[in-house]
Amino acid sequence: MTTDPLPDLASDFVPFATAALDFHRAINLPAGPMAAHRTELDALHAHLTALYGVLDTHTARTTPLAEAEGDHLRACRIRLWQAAEHLHDAYHSADRPGTGRPRTREACRARRPEGAPELTICQRHLATAAHVRRDHTPADLRDPFTGLTRH
Repeated sequence: MTTDPLPDLASDFVPFATAALDFHRAINLPAGPMAAHRTELDALHAHLTALYGVLDTHTARTTPLAEAEGDHLRACRIRLWQAAEHLHDAYHSADRPGTGRPRTREACRARRPEGAPELTICQRHLATAAHVRRDHTPADLRDPFTGLTRH
């Protein structure tokens, strides 16, 4: 099957984003034990949800042309969402600003929002979750192994 040639891509920013993350890790994350700060977890969550969007687009465009490659991209997309879920949970488990203590067990059970700006991560997470629920079944999202199912 012949396909149209790919259009000229804009400057590829992905290598710059990768280099920026590597630079951030080298410069800003000291050696030794230290809990991740909520600001860092929020930024990482934003990065993962943006990467999920990029892979979502690649998956949608690739699958009709290359089914096996599309399946692998889909599995990668699911794993990214699972990682974003864990980051969201880590954010809410991290020490609260001003108190230096995590939320109480009762507050966690009540699922009370913490208010702005802390609620921003939740808004981003819920917006992405709505998209994820349209594209994946609960079984897809909870499956411990998401790749190589058909190939």
